[in-house]
Amino acid sequence: MAGRISQQFIDDLLARVDIVSLIDQRVHLKKAGKNYQACCPFHNEKTPSFTVSPDKQFYHCFGCGAHGNAIGFLMEYERFEFVEAVEELAAILGLEVEREETGHGHTNSSYQNQANSRDLYELMAQVNRFYQYQLRHNPRKEMVINYLKGRGLSGEIVKEFGIGYSPDEWDSVAKQFGRSQSTSEQLLRCGMLIENDKKHRYDRFRDRLMFPIRDRRGRFIGFGGRVLGEGTPKYLNSPETDIFHKGRELYGFYEVRQKHKNIDQILVVEGYMDVVSLAQFGVDYAVASLGTSTTSEQLQMLFRATSRIICCYDGDRAGRDAAWRALLNALPQLRDGIEMQFMFLPDGEDPDTLVRQIGKEGFEQRLEQAQPLSEFMFSKLSHEIDTRTDAGKSRLASEARGLIKQVQAGFYQDMLKTTLAHWLRWDEQRIERFFSESRTTRKTTAPSVKLTPMRRAIAIILQYPQAALSAPDMHFLTALPLRGSELLVELIQQIQQKTDITTAQLLERWRDRPEAAALNKIASFDLEGDELIGINGYTQELNDILASFVEQLLQQRYDQLLQKSQQPGVHLTRKEKLEMSKLVLELKQDGKPG
Repeated sequence: MAGRISQQFIDDLLARVDIVSLIDQRVHLKKAGKNYQACCPFHNEKTPSFTVSPDKQFYHCFGCGAHGNAIGFLMEYERFEFVEAVEELAAILGLEVEREETGHGHTNSSYQNQANSRDLYELMAQVNRFYQYQLRHNPRKEMVINYLKGRGLSGEIVKEFGIGYSPDEWDSVAKQFGRSQSTSEQLLRCGMLIENDKKHRYDRFRDRLMFPIRDRRGRFIGFGGRVLGEGTPKYLNSPETDIFHKGRELYGFYEVRQKHKNIDQILVVEGYMDVVSLAQFGVDYAVASLGTSTTSEQLQMLFRATSRIICCYDGDRAGRDAAWRALLNALPQLRDGIEMQFMFLPDGEDPDTLVRQIGKEGFEQRLEQAQPLSEFMFSKLSHEIDTRTDAGKSRLASEARGLIKQVQAGFYQDMLKTTLAHWLRWDEQRIERFFSESRTTRKTTAPSVKLTPMRRAIAIILQYPQAALSAPDMHFLTALPLRGSELLVELIQQIQQKTDITTAQLLERWRDRPEAAALNKIASFDLEGDELIGINGYTQELNDILASFVEQLLQQRYDQLLQKSQQPGVHLTRKEKLEMSKLVLELKQDGKPG
């Protein structure tokens, strides 16, 4: 197994990557002075508070506090693990990730788990190839292929989605891949085997059409197995594993991104076969929510990928309840410019059967008639409330207000208020008064943080590392009872060991240490007037702060000797008297280090 990623490679990666370009490909940035701004991708806001610094190669949101370097952005935005983020950046730059066999590389507490996960991804890919082979060569292949043809699926679409077949045997996967104890354990970990009370292991999927599930990077992470003919359950899904979390993934999402450079719209359906059948008929922008109502994390993926989302559900009670849960999950995440709609199917139909009846053109005509979010929201509320009575109107107003207040996107909030006013027959002034009654006053700007001299020194060092290059040896500073003194000394040492280090590289060295969160926060403090002060000004200010610490240290030692000399029956030694005299002279010189 390869060793840890070398620190030198991490430094080189962060030196080469342009964080502005990286983020701008995912979040549209606008120039604002020497930095760039955008509405934060990690929380909803009306005015931009997300800033990216090309000088520091660092991003920070003054609204929600999100911050970090290029690696941290990919981890937060794409939900990558650390190693995945490094590999992604390396791929963008066309670099091969450098690893070390010994333990001097980048320390990451979950490194071993990530390495094990990479093994699981490869194992799942091998299992998928096995299922695809069985589809073509298993003795039951004719029955399976006839089933696929009966569903109107071509060989091309089956290949595109990697559909396979799990043999009608208890141990086909176990025999093929689980011959060693370690591989058998891995198959158990990724959900391909089940262990009974007697510790016997057998295949989870048997005699099923297999739909491989890929993550957004195209890696195989799980399967959905559909029974052929009669049998229960109709669909059997992979369990939650180290690499598969169904609430975070969408079946078909990877394939949609491969098909479309710019995704105009995404249709969310419930089943694997719905996605594949729709793609067969040219509706190649559908994804499935893996047997759950659409989760917040799935919606985040969708909102980042497209500007129009259509949730397609059965028209029965269960389908409408699932749509309502999706709406509730979507409200806090709505952004201006995003369109979310709901389409309900006729009784007894699903997307698979409907598209085969009416074709692509007819199906897409129905999509154009999908209910806007506001229409579905109020039709659902009014269906359960008698709005003809005053009590009913009061209840509608109260429930709608609670939902609307979750929406931070300005356009959507105003539109929903207008719709509520229409239902209640209220004018604009009355609806605004109604919402302001329950509004609690809160500050929209982050509270100012008082920078102590120690925090100020660390902030200067983090934001302008070159200011510490001329700092004297401060190892003795740790004798002071000042919180952060050891941290300050180590930061200065790191900078002086690598004289061209950047903010992003410096913070990366602390990623897995307890101080990381505090350092990232301090790195985003506004030092005020940096354009006027410049690096020379901050170098002088840092030296002045360090000089004040030295003075405190001298004063502390002087006070100790003075207190000792005033104790009854205690006399200073000749050496201590001489030291005390020197301290008096140095303190008179303002404690500046020579």
